[in-house]
Amino acid sequence: MTAGSEPRHAAHETEPARRVVDEVAEEVVEELDLHKKPRDDEEEIPSLSEQISDQLGGVRGLIESSIPVLAFVLLNVLLGNTVLGLEKKTALSWAIGGSVGSALLIGAYRLARKQPVRHAVNGIFGIAVGAWLAWRTGDAKNFYLPGILLTFAQVVALIISVLVRRPIIGYVWGVLANRGKHDWFANQRLFRTFQWLTLVWAASLFVRAGVQFWLYLADEANAIGIVRILISWPIYAATFAFTAWAVHRVTADQAAHAETPAAERA
Repeated sequence: MTAGSEPRHAAHETEPARRVVDEVAEEVVEELDLHKKPRDDEEEIPSLSEQISDQLGGVRGLIESSIPVLAFVLLNVLLGNTVLGLEKKTALSWAIGGSVGSALLIGAYRLARKQPVRHAVNGIFGIAVGAWLAWRTGDAKNFYLPGILLTFAQVVALIISVLVRRPIIGYVWGVLANRGKHDWFANQRLFRTFQWLTLVWAASLFVRAGVQFWLYLADEANAIGIVRILISWPIYAATFAFTAWAVHRVTADQAAHAETPAAERA
């Protein structure tokens, strides 16, 4: 008897057996995970932007990188003629030591906790340049010069990014608050928000750097330090808070709109 020529009743008898075999085989395949299906508990490999976000340390990393500058400002103002009246060179030495020392302590703390230290190393480099200029010239105001020039450069970069339709604030938000993802490019409303927010940041930075540069030309080193403490950081905090509010307003409104049924929107 050739294949396919068996009686009809025999074919019906073998059909349940075939189903049993198929079910057993499928259970074996699933048990051995032969389908290679991704499991729910498996984590995807983070993208390059997400890894950069982790390396930067988020907002905490930005705050820590500003501590050495704050240490220099406070020590130079408190130990100099303004408060304790120490000799200019002595006050400058203490200020330089405090800024460099605090930067090293932050790096050591992060190393001890096995946390990323790249931003701390960058901070030490920037502090070292300002400290070298101040020590070489013997004038505390030169400690602030690299930061002032860098801020002006940031203003130019922010404006250019808007002109070429690549707003930097959008990238910063993607790295620090969106796990390194930049899907905001496809969101026209969010894209426009980042365009004008980038200009807001450019104006904010220009005011901060402009006031400090004017004081630098006036040879008012202590005034530059006071401005950094009393003016620069509040302006930065206000701009940051406004940015967070503006972005949250757009994202929350879009999320609420997406959850609203189409019939209600009509």
